[in-house]
Amino acid sequence: MIEILTTGGTIDKIYFDAKSSFQIGDSPIAEILKEANLTIEVKVSELLRKDSLEMTDDDRRLIRQAAETSDSQQLVITHGTDTMVQTGCALQGIEGKTIVLTGAMQPARFRATDALFNVAAALTAVQTLPHGVYIAMNGQIFDPQTTKKNVEENRFEKTE
Repeated sequence: MIEILTTGGTIDKIYFDAKSSFQIGDSPIAEILKEANLTIEVKVSELLRKDSLEMTDDDRRLIRQAAETSDSQQLVITHGTDTMVQTGCALQGIEGKTIVLTGAMQPARFRATDALFNVAAALTAVQTLPHGVYIAMNGQIFDPQTTKKNVEENRFEKTE
């Protein structure tokens, strides 16, 4: 069984009209999985509801502990894109697990979003890649240690 750990980020954001702002809401992952008509067993566990710019080293330790103690050997972690690389690096060295971080540049609740594609890519990647930590974004699989988010181009890129 694959476990999905949700931590917040743009993928979970909702728009509050009265406040004219975005805030982290309930994760839409269960809805995304239902719409995708999956035939694999998936467990969803909510860890955090944070924008990744607000994530601390304590939050990364919590994510690492959850990954280490999970009964699953295959984990997908939804995460904000701004510090996804940093969290991916903090998860390095967890033995016997395949961990894939993913997120979205636009909230999952928007019609034009990359959330469904990125979650699907992460679910496929976690089933096929060897043990280790990866990032699934923009139709590619990245190593967090050699990856950066290009804010101007709104995409992830290899640094080498």
